[in-house]
Amino acid sequence: MDLDVLNMFVIAGGTLAIPILAFVASFLLWPSALIRIYYWYWRRALGMQVRYASYDDYQFCYSYRGRPGYRPSILMLHGFSAHKDMWLSIVKFLPNNLHLVCVDMPGHEGTTRSDLDDYSISGQAKRIHEFVECIKLNRRPFHLVGTSMGGNVAGVYAAQYPEDICSLTLICPAGLPSTTDNKFIKQLRELQESKRIDRIPLIPSTPEEMADMLKLCSYVRFKVPQQILQGLVDVRIPHNEFYRKLFLEIVDEKSRHSLHENMSKIKAPTQVIWGKQDQVLDASGAKVLASAIPDCHVYILENCGHSVVVERPRKTANLILEFLALLHSIDNNKKQA
Repeated sequence: MDLDVLNMFVIAGGTLAIPILAFVASFLLWPSALIRIYYWYWRRALGMQVRYASYDDYQFCYSYRGRPGYRPSILMLHGFSAHKDMWLSIVKFLPNNLHLVCVDMPGHEGTTRSDLDDYSISGQAKRIHEFVECIKLNRRPFHLVGTSMGGNVAGVYAAQYPEDICSLTLICPAGLPSTTDNKFIKQLRELQESKRIDRIPLIPSTPEEMADMLKLCSYVRFKVPQQILQGLVDVRIPHNEFYRKLFLEIVDEKSRHSLHENMSKIKAPTQVIWGKQDQVLDASGAKVLASAIPDCHVYILENCGHSVVVERPRKTANLILEFLALLHSIDNNKKQA
């Protein structure tokens, strides 16, 4: 083989070896770094841009894509201990020309965290309203989407600020009385009796506890490598003290049934999406909402747990789009009548 060609292969091999070795080292030594890179990559790939907005001395972190147009903007509120990037799996299946906004909830990720802040559900709804006013999202009524804790906040927001929204999607929302003693409710009762707040199932601190949480939240059994589990835990551990404080706040009597207490005030057309095999919040809550909200469309997804956004992203995105299209068609018919 020609010496120059041999040198070329050596150089090329060395060049390729550097990123490969870096990837392997990151995977083995700093798996949390790979988690962050993963979200950064998908934000870039999907065209989501990160921005900050300030309301007095409070800072909100959010990502967005597109600009307000003739169709309603969509604001998405994530669940407990998650962040704005959890919506990327759904964003992937939404049209590029839709104006999407995903905000970090109070105290989460890039949004201000303060010991003086009110993290009750009504307190969080008030903060989200400040965010909406800050970026002037309510110049026209928008579509509000919330899941789990974010669904609780979204429902209370719709009740308290009805002029801001044109429609609402609640995905496995918290804030309703439990009609069945599922696995999660039993665990919570045992924790309350023992006062062991360090063992909350939704706040893992080891890879094994993370695996248990994924099993609790998902019907689909994802095979997650040990290093990725470690990375997911490493990302969360610095925030676990806050998560414990927040969890106790949202299960407190003041917030536990906030959605139930406000659901009769929701006047906007509402879509409820729930995983039939949800082990965290029982799907029977969908009937409770349907009985109280006049224009309520319920969709129960088979073979799906609490993590609807992760387990069935394409289906969820399609349901939201179909719901918005239906409302648009009804609105046009009213104008023509």
